[in-house]
Amino acid sequence: MEARADFIEEQGDSGRMLRFTGNLAIARLGDLPQRLKQLSGPFDEVRLDQIEHIDTIGAWIVHDFAQTHSARITGADGDARKLLERLAEVDDTIRSRTQPDYTPAFLRVLGEVGDATMVAGRTLLGLLGFFGATCIAIWNVMRHPSRIRVNAVVQRFEVVGVSALGIVGLMSFLIGIVIAQQGAVQLRQFGAEVFTINLIGRITLRELGVLMTAIMVAGRSGSAFAAQLGTMKLTEEIDAMRIIGVSPMEALVLPRLFASVVMMPLLGFYASVVAIIGGGIWCWIDLGIPPVTFVQRLREVVPMTDLWVGIVKAPVFGAIIAMAGCFQGMQVKADAEEVGMRTTSAVVQAIFLVIVLDAFFAVFFTQVGWI
Repeated sequence: MEARADFIEEQGDSGRMLRFTGNLAIARLGDLPQRLKQLSGPFDEVRLDQIEHIDTIGAWIVHDFAQTHSARITGADGDARKLLERLAEVDDTIRSRTQPDYTPAFLRVLGEVGDATMVAGRTLLGLLGFFGATCIAIWNVMRHPSRIRVNAVVQRFEVVGVSALGIVGLMSFLIGIVIAQQGAVQLRQFGAEVFTINLIGRITLRELGVLMTAIMVAGRSGSAFAAQLGTMKLTEEIDAMRIIGVSPMEALVLPRLFASVVMMPLLGFYASVVAIIGGGIWCWIDLGIPPVTFVQRLREVVPMTDLWVGIVKAPVFGAIIAMAGCFQGMQVKADAEEVGMRTTSAVVQAIFLVIVLDAFFAVFFTQVGWI
């Protein structure tokens, strides 16, 4: 019968030594771990030349004891040595993950900034590549108009445009009231409440109508695009489409792109009109300006260029929103959790790009004299 696990303390030429004996398998360990914990003082060597057998648990006890007392392990045969080396690798990995990071705060922040910059650069390159693929798909559809999926485009018209009328209208109406109320409060200090009409008309047609609509569409439709395409990528439906010869760009991306580009100007104009109505009602209630006077004043102070500025920006915003949503959806690879992460990224990127482009448009239209 195999002997139980045990050890012998010895004093050798190289210093204090612990020699394990018997069977170091889990079934034969007994109270060995408890007795090892009671040992004190430094050990220079742990010998395994007299053990009969060792398994993973026994090897871990030997390795842990050697690490605790900074002792070297000697006398192990081939199998025991391989087992101990493997445990040492695993232990190093665990310790490196659990030990606190003593990197200086400045270097950590610098590293995070660098990582974020690399991610932003890769995302920008990916978006540019996706834009190129979209242009190629548009060119192929223009060469072969029969490949346009009219039913899919019309269905996206309803999802992007018609279904959004309620929330966009409510938001725009409330924004118009807020602009009128805040503008009237500030202008009243100078006895210029009538200029509230100028503020409402110009800022809604030129900026806020289209910008707030783009933000709403990005949060509503852009996230839906990313989630839909991400789920299809996860369930390998997109791979199946490629196998049967259907282009995912033409079947999935272009209908969403066309719908966003066409519906954004309409939604932006609708939002501007509703915001003006909300501001007009507040001016009627708070300032006593009747609707007829409000409309007449709008016609005098709001140039047509303000309307064209909003109309020109809207389809560009729609294209950005659709491409950001579809691009992030097509990047899903791992699991359902990544669908949510990509959906969030689609909304954030779309809103960020819309605001950046709006700033460029503001400078451009100022330079060309549309002010």
